[in-house]
Amino acid sequence: MRAETTRFLNDRLDWNLLRTYLAIMQERSLSRAAARLYVTQPAVSQALKRLEDALGRKLIERRGTHFVPTQAGEEVYRIASDIYGTMSQLETGLDERTADITGSIRLLTVSRIESRVYDEFLAEFHSAYPRIDLQIEVMRSSDIISSLLQKTATAGLSLCRTPVEKLEMRCFLRQRYAMFCGRYHRLFGLSQLTMEDLLAENFVSFTSDQIGDSLSPLTVFRDQRGFTGRIVASSPSLDEVRRLIYAGYGIGCLPEHIVKDDLARQRLWRLPPEEGLVDVDIHLLWHRDRKQNAAEKAFFDAMERCMQRHALAERL
Repeated sequence: MRAETTRFLNDRLDWNLLRTYLAIMQERSLSRAAARLYVTQPAVSQALKRLEDALGRKLIERRGTHFVPTQAGEEVYRIASDIYGTMSQLETGLDERTADITGSIRLLTVSRIESRVYDEFLAEFHSAYPRIDLQIEVMRSSDIISSLLQKTATAGLSLCRTPVEKLEMRCFLRQRYAMFCGRYHRLFGLSQLTMEDLLAENFVSFTSDQIGDSLSPLTVFRDQRGFTGRIVASSPSLDEVRRLIYAGYGIGCLPEHIVKDDLARQRLWRLPPEEGLVDVDIHLLWHRDRKQNAAEKAFFDAMERCMQRHALAERL
């Protein structure tokens, strides 16, 4: 009886419904999923309802403008992700032309992107397209955006607080920033600290940590909480900001996942608030009107498959 039910489900289940569900789960928004798939929001809502009806399970519980996946919804997402990944590999494996595609890709990126998914994407892309040359240059976010607007690069992985006219933007990584001090700072090793204990401390800052710039939410946080310390050291480089914090110049903000080893080795000390400060996104950016060569088209197709296969939270 179960085998007959399974065959019946296989016959009536539309893969496009699973593809839409993947977009909903990864974007965590019906409207953003619709924009990503280039369809209307009612079409996405209808696809979700059809999938729930086909499976006989509630997949998403709506709570105002937000939603939470049910246990069944989480399981369907896991299975759909595996299916999509397998289909993507099948597509590349059967395309005999991939090894023949040549050309160059110029990718601009901010420093210190640490992501297993990104590393594996690069490995898989090179395996599928061995004759494509990849040039990666590390730049500040503002310089990346400027270069993309001038159409001198294929794409960029960059901070970008607000949409930029003529640039397409897809969130690739979401980093949670928190507050830290270094081994040579007077607060190092102290437990039960409160926010009030930090208000007069001097800061180490990113040079992009200014109102209107890419990391300005960190400035807004300091202003809203009433910090009175001054900025005593700064750098555009994450590694140099981390070095200055370690050296005791002041407290500062860093991505949580970047400094796990520093915390384990007691080079840095986590400060309040426990939940961190703010999420900062790294986006995949490209100029929508720039003509793409065959290599660049292959790159964007592969990136799309990667982002479809791995939810945002899985990419760090």
